[in-house]
Amino acid sequence: MDLNKLREEIDKIDNDLVKLFERRMDICVEVARYKQKNNIPVFDPERERLKTEDLSGKIAENRSDYIRELYSLIFKLSRDEQNYIIAGKSSGRFGLLGEKLTHSYSPAIHAELGDYEYKLYEKKPDELDYFISNGNFDGLNITVPYKKTIIKYCDYLSDSAKLTGAVNLIKRKPDGSIYGDNTDIFGLDYLLNSVKLKELKNFENLKILILGSGGSSQTAKFVLKNMGAENIITISRNGENNYNNIDMHKNAEVIINATPAGMYPGNDLSPVEDLGIFKNLKIIIDLIYNPAKTKLMAQGEKLGVLSVNGLAMLVAQAKLSADIFTGRINRNNIDDIILKIKKSTQNIVLIGMPGSGKTTVGEALAEKANRKFIDCDKIIEENSGKSIPALFAEDGEEAFRKLETEALKNICKQNSLVIATGGGVVKTEENYDIIRQNAEVIFLDREISELEISGRPLSQRDGVEALAKERLPLYESWSGHKIIINNSVSIEQTVNEIYDLLF
Repeated sequence: MDLNKLREEIDKIDNDLVKLFERRMDICVEVARYKQKNNIPVFDPERERLKTEDLSGKIAENRSDYIRELYSLIFKLSRDEQNYIIAGKSSGRFGLLGEKLTHSYSPAIHAELGDYEYKLYEKKPDELDYFISNGNFDGLNITVPYKKTIIKYCDYLSDSAKLTGAVNLIKRKPDGSIYGDNTDIFGLDYLLNSVKLKELKNFENLKILILGSGGSSQTAKFVLKNMGAENIITISRNGENNYNNIDMHKNAEVIINATPAGMYPGNDLSPVEDLGIFKNLKIIIDLIYNPAKTKLMAQGEKLGVLSVNGLAMLVAQAKLSADIFTGRINRNNIDDIILKIKKSTQNIVLIGMPGSGKTTVGEALAEKANRKFIDCDKIIEENSGKSIPALFAEDGEEAFRKLETEALKNICKQNSLVIATGGGVVKTEENYDIIRQNAEVIFLDREISELEISGRPLSQRDGVEALAKERLPLYESWSGHKIIINNSVSIEQTVNEIYDLLF
């Protein structure tokens, strides 16, 4: 008897069963629509009884109880599916609980997962007792800094919550008791098994540093151990292994950031100042998702290190949370939601020569995409109280560049914007990471002879050709896409080209 061959046969049967089950549930949807149209109740106990008797009689008597139990569950899932279709939504009040939530994409993600109420609940530590006891919610996701604190409010914990000592989901039961679970395990496992990380699936031989000692850190350690990792070091502020002696572990090959350092609005922070000491570093996994590219990730990319953010983890755990909240399996594709959230939240940053049409194209693109448009030069003028020509004439280019960088820091940490930059934005190296932290960067390339120079001090002073020689290679290297714009192509055509490319 070959065990592997037997298992292969079971796997084939399981695959067939899954396909048949999915087909069965699809038909249930059609049944639900028929019942809704003809005002027929979902629950038909006599049909279920007769069907169970018929099916249990078609199998060996010693297994008939198995069929009864199996179909009891299948009938329940079918009823849940039909009730959901007829109701049109899940009646429930859900949300996210944390101390600071301006960074959160969770409402947008849950809007993709179901038509239920999902709110943000910002609460300070001294407000938790009252909120948990009196809050108008049926279930909550839990984020920083309450993934450990929330445990004391739970009457029941899932095995995963017990094993990790961290809870990121609670659900209020009909009797008022609270159930705590950890869906971050599923989320992180999904992230670590993503296409980008397939080459590193074998973690058992790698030295891994987890930055932080909170609930997310505990979850990361649990998941990694399940994947075979053995050499895991937790770096905390006050522990034996801390940020002051982190160089003891400069042979680390994986760094996972499980702290909020670098999260919006503190985008310019990083938990590690000098990644250069880690000569063996292969990958950085930052569990932050806003911004899409944290300062830590940007540091890693400059060293040629693969860097991945936490958006996939967030969406995957939200999918499992939605299943638990509603009591039904949500069949939305996780990767489709990840892509949709990424597209809807990333900025679109336009770079190019002065007079290339960044403002004109940006305004039209923002209108088409239903986004806010920001012209960086206008913000600089508002902040300084001077026009751009006056700034150059009175304060000089160096002073202007400092104002430009400060303006970009505040603008580019936001999301879902269309941003037009000044032509010289690429002259300041620091601006590279600032504009790319959460954006698709588009280079608008226009013939030099077509560039407008009026009101542009450097174009008039140095000449367009000299500026182009210096800047064109930088525009190319800073951008992800180049769009040719000229007098023979309408603004509408250019806008449509960018829109089709990004949306």
